[in-house]
Amino acid sequence: YDGTEKSVSGFVNEDKDRIPVQANGQTYYVTGLTSEASGTDVADSVASIPVSGTAMVRDAAGNDVTKQFNVKVTNGSLTINKREVMLISASLTKEDDGTALVNGDTPLAVENGWAEGEGATYTFTGSQTLVGNSPNSFSYTLNEGTDANNYTITKTEGQLTVTNREAVYEVTVTADSGTY
Repeated sequence: YDGTEKSVSGFVNEDKDRIPVQANGQTYYVTGLTSEASGTDVADSVASIPVSGTAMVRDAAGNDVTKQFNVKVTNGSLTINKREVMLISASLTKEDDGTALVNGDTPLAVENGWAEGEGATYTFTGSQTLVGNSPNSFSYTLNEGTDANNYTITKTEGQLTVTNREAVYEVTVTADSGTY
């Protein structure tokens, strides 16, 4: 899948609307048949493209020899495969400062595979406040015109990691005094 129309028509070895076939060491030409299909989306794939028309067989001199042949046709196919999309959220790290580490405006670390003009919007929900780590969780909503059936989407979540502070804060605590 790439978002553009794909089509298939005709027959194997067809040349100028005629299909050369071999019989008894001679070349004959089959005409009068058509076969075609087109589609853009994975759902447009056709497992068996019908052949239409009435087969006519001519010898090399152009004589109609159809009655001497039993023409069998094998249908073709049109297959549009799903496109692979990889989505990976960023892995972010910060020292403990008492506030939550969240994705914020950081874009996905990897976002590739969408067909031109297609894609998704992302919502990040991961949060890490204490020392440790957790997934940089996110979800996605496909943009208008993006059909999930055309894609195999792999979603991987990076890590949000809060580390211990390097510096030790110095604080002073003073006991109350009283004079009576």
